[in-house]
Amino acid sequence: MSDYFPVVIIGAGPAGLTAAYELVRQGVPALVLEKADKVGGIARTETYKGYHFDIGGHRFFTKVAEIQQLWEEMLGDEFLVVPRLSHMYYRDRLFRYPLDAFDALSKLGLLEGLRILLSYFRARLRPSRTEDNFEEWVTNRFGRRLYEAFFKTYTEKVWGIPCHQIAAEWAAQRIAGLSLTATITHALFGRTQAKSLIGQFHYPLSGPGMMWQRFQQSVEGQGGQVWLGAEALRLQRNGSRIVSVVVQHGGVIRLVNADHFISTMPLPDLIGRLNPPPPVSVVQAASQLTYRAFVLVGLIVKRADLFPDQWIYIHSPGLKVGRVQNFKNWSSAMVPDPATTGLGMEYFCNEGDDVWQLPDAALIELAGLESVALGLVRAGDVVDGVVYRQPVAYPVYEGTYREALGSIQAFLATLTNLQTIGRNGMHRYNNMDHSMLTAMLAVKNLRGEAHDLWSVNMEQTHHEARTVPRRIEGRAGGES
Repeated sequence: MSDYFPVVIIGAGPAGLTAAYELVRQGVPALVLEKADKVGGIARTETYKGYHFDIGGHRFFTKVAEIQQLWEEMLGDEFLVVPRLSHMYYRDRLFRYPLDAFDALSKLGLLEGLRILLSYFRARLRPSRTEDNFEEWVTNRFGRRLYEAFFKTYTEKVWGIPCHQIAAEWAAQRIAGLSLTATITHALFGRTQAKSLIGQFHYPLSGPGMMWQRFQQSVEGQGGQVWLGAEALRLQRNGSRIVSVVVQHGGVIRLVNADHFISTMPLPDLIGRLNPPPPVSVVQAASQLTYRAFVLVGLIVKRADLFPDQWIYIHSPGLKVGRVQNFKNWSSAMVPDPATTGLGMEYFCNEGDDVWQLPDAALIELAGLESVALGLVRAGDVVDGVVYRQPVAYPVYEGTYREALGSIQAFLATLTNLQTIGRNGMHRYNNMDHSMLTAMLAVKNLRGEAHDLWSVNMEQTHHEARTVPRRIEGRAGGES
């Protein structure tokens, strides 16, 4: 069985669906292949007994005016404005996030506050001569004591490796622009030039999956197709061109021919499914790229109000949970019974490790016990739970990944009708709007323009720093 489409897109997450939408509204009938049974990728929304669980906690904010306009057109009044509130749990206390100087000093105590300041000034006067890893990068800017208090434990929970093994590039990408000096100056003197994280964000009424379902409907309503449960098994290439993709869809093997291909699948999978295969050096480079997984344990709690935050970062090394989401505080529509609350207990792990392989019942029990240990829930309040496993969540910036990625990029540049976009397609910890921007530019490239997709999201400013919205040719802000 053989099919033909002008453009085939692999993956129906934010990037893939944006590319498809941009194409169909220009009259190009694109095909989107999605291995899962629903659209959205890691930005999907799962539902259990009427409770909605956001896989990761996805805020919608952007510096790109076109993306903001697109979101608003898709959802209209169902695109809520939500005041942001989040804390960090450290030493059995909740600290405001982003850090507030007065709040932190009052809870740490004057002596510890002085130690943090002395450590900071020592780092500024005698910084490390190298900044090759996360530990050196953060310590040089905040001092070792603050690094150990508010960066080290949580970061190592997320990535599962010591901070000195995480590339400094990740820190520069995610937390650049924040300054302890600016934070203290702003707290003491109220100077507005200090950068801060956004105070509010947008959120779909029923969770982020609602947005991507609307994209799917729009794509299909304008002549495109989205095949769910469709896995791209092999990409056939002839020299410098991809000519077709072998797809398993509904138990049937199909051959789909196309003129152009856009991929959002993880780069190791893409390289492994090319036929004939790339040079051995490229295959070996792909094997060096790794991903962090996580498990979301959704708890249904028989209490109307637990805490006001949307999420809390858990810095305590004595607890396995890394982050707690309170979905009712994202949108009240996420919970069907207002007398109850839906929590998301996030456990960062590697696919196949001890946490990943725990039975669902054991994970629900662990999450319930840890929610009580945190003081967020009372014993006996958890009445039900559900488990969702996300195998490929975060691209890891470890070791020689830059060299490996460079080798893959060089090879992909030789394929004239294939573009890779999005978080997994570029092995970059992109936010939703960054991923969408790569998709928009990829479609422009199909029209003869020459945008460098790899330059998106490379500016050295914090993603959430307030700024004037830019046009599409600019670089994006993002979502966590």
